[in-house]
Amino acid sequence: MDRHARWLPEMVVADECFDATGVAALLQPIVERHRRDSLRLLQILREAQDVLGYLPRTALTVIADAVGLPRARVEGVAGFYSFLHLQPVGRYRILFSDNVTDRMLGSAELMDRLCNRLWIERGKVSEDGLVSVDTTSCTGMCDQGPALLVDGRPLTRLSAERIDRIGELVRAQVAVSDWPREWFLVADNIRRRDVLLAHASAPGEAMRAAVARGRERLLQELQRSNLRGRGGAGFTTHTKWETARRAPCVDPQGGRYLVCNADEGEPGTFKDRVLLASHADLVFDGMSVAAFAIGAAQGLLYLRGEYAWLLPALTENLARRRRNGLLGVAACGQEDWSFDIDIHLGAGAYVCGEETALLESLEGRRGVPRIRPPYPAQQGYRGQPTVVNNVETLCKAALIALRGGDWFAGLGTKQSTGTKLLSVAGDVESPGIYEYPFGVAIDQVLHDCGAGNAQAVQVGGPSGSCLALHEFRRRIAFEDVPTAGAFTVFGAHRDLFEVARNFAHFFAYESCGFCTPCRVGTTLVANCMDKIAQGDGSQYDINEIFRIHRLLHAASHCGLGQTACNPLFDTLNKFRPAYERRLRSLDFAPAFDLDQSLSVARQMTGRDDPAAHFDPAGGMQPVDR
Repeated sequence: MDRHARWLPEMVVADECFDATGVAALLQPIVERHRRDSLRLLQILREAQDVLGYLPRTALTVIADAVGLPRARVEGVAGFYSFLHLQPVGRYRILFSDNVTDRMLGSAELMDRLCNRLWIERGKVSEDGLVSVDTTSCTGMCDQGPALLVDGRPLTRLSAERIDRIGELVRAQVAVSDWPREWFLVADNIRRRDVLLAHASAPGEAMRAAVARGRERLLQELQRSNLRGRGGAGFTTHTKWETARRAPCVDPQGGRYLVCNADEGEPGTFKDRVLLASHADLVFDGMSVAAFAIGAAQGLLYLRGEYAWLLPALTENLARRRRNGLLGVAACGQEDWSFDIDIHLGAGAYVCGEETALLESLEGRRGVPRIRPPYPAQQGYRGQPTVVNNVETLCKAALIALRGGDWFAGLGTKQSTGTKLLSVAGDVESPGIYEYPFGVAIDQVLHDCGAGNAQAVQVGGPSGSCLALHEFRRRIAFEDVPTAGAFTVFGAHRDLFEVARNFAHFFAYESCGFCTPCRVGTTLVANCMDKIAQGDGSQYDINEIFRIHRLLHAASHCGLGQTACNPLFDTLNKFRPAYERRLRSLDFAPAFDLDQSLSVARQMTGRDDPAAHFDPAGGMQPVDR
């Protein structure tokens, strides 16, 4: 469904086989487990869908009554997230990654192949209600694509043979749990290790070190380290923690909160996937260290919906930590401190990677970024002081608790201390995770990953910077080229226009729809790119893209709209011939093609004579009487 439509009431034809009494009985254990808390609405909706297959109108009514919310509010939340469905989507829900790296590996052709095998149209449910096939923005598998999700489980390194086999298994109605196990293997692909990825410590060791230092000294070590957030913005971690620690609690009974942002939806980024899969104890230690420093009693890990397959292992890890005294009452032997961690699943919304949109989602609402101030450290989750940190940031905090701030400050550069994880993908011999001290040159990374013919590198995902050949001596650092971790390489044979076009459609789809500049502007930009791609563009359209870029940057509510035109702006400035060779002329050409719009009418009437066509010079051709 078009995400922009999520701001409009949607008329849904529900499957009326669900009666209110039966649905209420099925959902009662779910709402009771979540204490009928309206702030846990998203989790209730996700679990209800797991039971029912989708969210029929009857279920929305039952849930609304149970949590004490208007039915329209519940349906509005359900309609916002792309992984929640108000209509049946079939027993098998297959989502191909639409990330540019997957497209470079042939994902679009593979999806068409599967649709042909299953005799279905993309985005629609098969006539027998068995299966649906569609796309999702990114599955976080850019190092081992093409990839897809089938009922939430990832399949990587797709091939034509595997697609044919998937079609056979679906038609035979073989349960996904009985598909070949090796299809679901996800490799870490760690190519270069430094202090974080090479670190080995027992679970709870960093937590014990933090407790031994005490809160004051721990914060002093953090300040000396000059650790900055690894989510891309680079805000000083000590300042955020100190602010939350000193901010007054609106509700003294509620206390402070620590939130781990594991919603890495930026196409091209997959480092958090590796940290959560293979270094989960270090992540949880980092959360515990941060919670101890600010005096939080509750931690929340917001896990992106595409990583739901990691949930069982993470849940078991938390249970093990509780058994070992690292979580719960008197955590780590501290009689005056209790701390526990809960995992919340996202449901497919890129904008929730922004920290205030994430908090809205945690509180069971649509993921619309908040107006700041107040900042989350002052007034965040449930209105209480809240620290929101990236997965990698918390891992670095755990290392600082173990080895001290001076040690960490000795790595990297003065303004960008420590190391950085890079998710390297695209036209390289060895895609995967590379860890470097800050200050590493772009060309060094390209050499290490085997990118011999690179013409461009997209650093920081679609919202980051596109670097051309003459910029490869620049360095990964906050003072030069900042990044949340994505590092996507494009060889000399790639069309940078098509790369930018993919990014334009990504932002148009992922816009939350809250503010008009972003909701309309991103769609207009995508339309301009399509017009140029079809050979109908002119210099006017390029000028229009620059105009919309300025408007979005100045007037959008949040960073999504403000950065949506970055890849187009960069490629237009650095790879302009990729655009100009597609232009029909330098004169104005209307974006609306009347003759093309009449194609549906011609098909319905079976006419294709000259009188059924529109000639821009002479209008409709006369009909001979």
